[in-house]
Amino acid sequence: MTIRIAIIGYGKIARTEHAPAIAAHPGFELVAVVSPSGAADAGVPVFTSLSELLTAMPRGLEAVAICTPPRVRRAIAAQAIDRGLAVLLEKPPATTLGELEALVAMARAAGTCLFAAWHSQYAPAVAPAAALLAGERLASLAIDWREDVRKWHPGQEWIWEPDGFGVFDTGVNALSIVTAILTERLEVEEAELVIPAGRQAPIAASLHFAGRDRTACFDWREQGEEAWRIRLTTRSGRTLAIEGGGARLVVDGKEQPLGAFAEYPAIYARFAELVTAGRIAVDSEPMRLLADTALIARRLTVAADA
Repeated sequence: MTIRIAIIGYGKIARTEHAPAIAAHPGFELVAVVSPSGAADAGVPVFTSLSELLTAMPRGLEAVAICTPPRVRRAIAAQAIDRGLAVLLEKPPATTLGELEALVAMARAAGTCLFAAWHSQYAPAVAPAAALLAGERLASLAIDWREDVRKWHPGQEWIWEPDGFGVFDTGVNALSIVTAILTERLEVEEAELVIPAGRQAPIAASLHFAGRDRTACFDWREQGEEAWRIRLTTRSGRTLAIEGGGARLVVDGKEQPLGAFAEYPAIYARFAELVTAGRIAVDSEPMRLLADTALIARRLTVAADA
């Protein structure tokens, strides 16, 4: 069966990642796009809202991929679930943990598929790292996630709003990796958020997890080369380093052979399985860590151009 799917929200990631992955998967057919600002390059019918799409194609759709900014995802996902559609949520899947839990409950009650697609969990280093850590106990953890916001998020003013996540829009990628590879549950013990004057979301953040030597640093003020790395040691003395956002894995000083960096093709392969089975796959742990951080973090205001 071919799964007819629409992309809702046609920004950079939808264009460069979702649309090509859908086109490459034999089980999907992209039949429409929802984009209030238009999408002349989509190659399929374009609508201004999901309501307009459903009116025009009442029986022409089985699934949607929601790639909008987080603040509007819950309403769109709820509408899609109500119509019996399978739903893929781009990360972060909702603005709050409560919203995400509500969507899970809706999907469960409706018997529909819901998939929180944490793309970094599908990076090639993640599954091998998880396998190596099975049965191991964590000794230390250091997340170092730095990039230049002006390079990677130009003109995206929504990310600075209260529901825009700020530096956690990308920092949550690291958290999604560690929740996928660790067998133990992390607990945020201390946190600091650095917020530019006039903004509502952080440009940098530091976290300390319960236990010794367990930290995370997220910073959008990096002027040099991006740093997307996770380093950890186990109680047995093993060391692992996940580099390049999951593109490379170094174990005990030796780089491991990995497959191609193909997060979104892997996401759609998984989504096809979930749609066929009518299953729910939602990892809420990255959202829990963000929620816990917001509850206990110290706030530090810096100059607007910091």
